Amino acid sequence: MSRKAFVIAAALALGVAASANAHHSFSMFDKTKKVTLTGKVKEFQWVNPHTWIQLMAPYKGKVKEWSIEGRSPNVLARRGWKKSTVKSGDEVTIVIYPLKNGDPGGAIVEITLPDGKVLDADTPSAVDTAEERIGR
Repeated sequence: MSRKAFVIAAALALGVAASANAHHSFSMFDKTKKVTLTGKVKEFQWVNPHTWIQLMAPYKGKVKEWSIEGRSPNVLARRGWKKSTVKSGDEVTIVIYPLKNGDPGGAIVEITLPDGKVLDADTPSAVDTAEERIGR
């Protein structure tokens, strides 16, 4: 194998490994508990493979930044979400499955927007197609 072919093959292998590693299960979240947070949105990231809400909310007596993982934009769009649904500065209430390790983070179950509208965003797993609730 030529050096050029080797470098290309190695780069492709690393790319496949990195993308496979990037998509994880949701096993780090405690799906037996739900936590309700009220706070101010610092940032809403409408990105693949998972959306993120950075929320400033209470944690152990202080306001901390919570990293809250959501479903993909595609799944959320089918549930009525848009890129503009959540804005920086919005005061929202979010129900999450918390991280098992106790850090300020979790997986979003639902959000109540400033106008009172409630949107579903349940995150049972990352790979189970039945969870998409297609046809419900």
